[in-house]
Amino acid sequence: MINAHIIGWGKYLPEKIVTNAELAERVGIDAQWLETRTGIQARHIAEPKQASADMASRAARAALEIADVHPKQLNLIIVATNTPDHIFPATACLVQHALGARAAGTFDLAAGCSGFLYALVSAVQFIKSGAYRNILVVGVETTSRVVNWNDKTICPYFGDGAGAVVLTASEQPGGLLSFALHADGSGGDWLILPAGGTRLPLSQQVLDDGLQYGRMDGKAVFRYGVRESIRNAQTVLRDAKLKIDDVDIYIPHQTNITLIAQVAEKLRVPPGRTIVNLAQYANISSAALPVTLCDAIQAGRVKPGAKILLTAYGAGLASAGMVWQWSKEMPQKKMAFLKRFGHALWDAQAAFRARLFQLEHRVDALLPDEDL
Repeated sequence: MINAHIIGWGKYLPEKIVTNAELAERVGIDAQWLETRTGIQARHIAEPKQASADMASRAARAALEIADVHPKQLNLIIVATNTPDHIFPATACLVQHALGARAAGTFDLAAGCSGFLYALVSAVQFIKSGAYRNILVVGVETTSRVVNWNDKTICPYFGDGAGAVVLTASEQPGGLLSFALHADGSGGDWLILPAGGTRLPLSQQVLDDGLQYGRMDGKAVFRYGVRESIRNAQTVLRDAKLKIDDVDIYIPHQTNITLIAQVAEKLRVPPGRTIVNLAQYANISSAALPVTLCDAIQAGRVKPGAKILLTAYGAGLASAGMVWQWSKEMPQKKMAFLKRFGHALWDAQAAFRARLFQLEHRVDALLPDEDL
């Protein structure tokens, strides 16, 4: 039986950090109240020239290096994001271009903050069916571009970043044990970016009304998050024939420390098994779970055979849950110098080829049609 296993992981957070104290000066929030009620202390913010594809590529390269998988060995790239570089082309295409993964198919997936779990489930199906062997899954957000930084009802809660995993086919037991995907479109306007799509194209009136920025009904989303996180967790545990005591670590969506505590208490998660890192990142939407997974691995919390419970919820409204059994042995030593040099050489070559292809397209555009 073919299973899908995570063999590589990586994250990228922009260097710029904005603290609660800085936001307090800018928009008048109560920094202490924000930390006490949400657990958030700071968030990473992308530089003006950085976009989602840039951060996704950085996280992807880190994951590929740990997996010891060459970009040309990738069969598929899935990018979960709510903040793509463009409406089209897909951000996944830009990541494929940056990595030089020319053999890989690509697509974006938008499912709110649940996007990474939706993408992971999709990747597993491609592998279990025998269609593909190596798949890159990325969760990335540049949420700072779609929030109004003068609106204290939304700007303090979000940040930017990317996390990635590499999956491969193996007959080894483990990997995805169970999953649940749910949605409730009746609450779609509780967390929404009103303008920029076909429903409300950008116009001067839209800009004057501030509809190019995200809007959130915090209380409604909070209630939905508690309810759906509990329901999805209970569903996937039942389907995997597990009890909560069998779970080694619980990785919830990183939105609010109060919400996480309520869910963990209701599920009766044993003390010390819930992973929380939102203090330094805030909510990075589709990137939250892969970044948190990377942090758990780096902290030595993930061991071979460990059973990991993950839950997420967000815009859509969409929610998801999953139980994953870890199989990968942690690398004991750094990659050999020659192999690291080879990876660096490929990255440089991929960048050169990317520019060469762009030049070729421009030359083609100058040729008469009959010469093409």
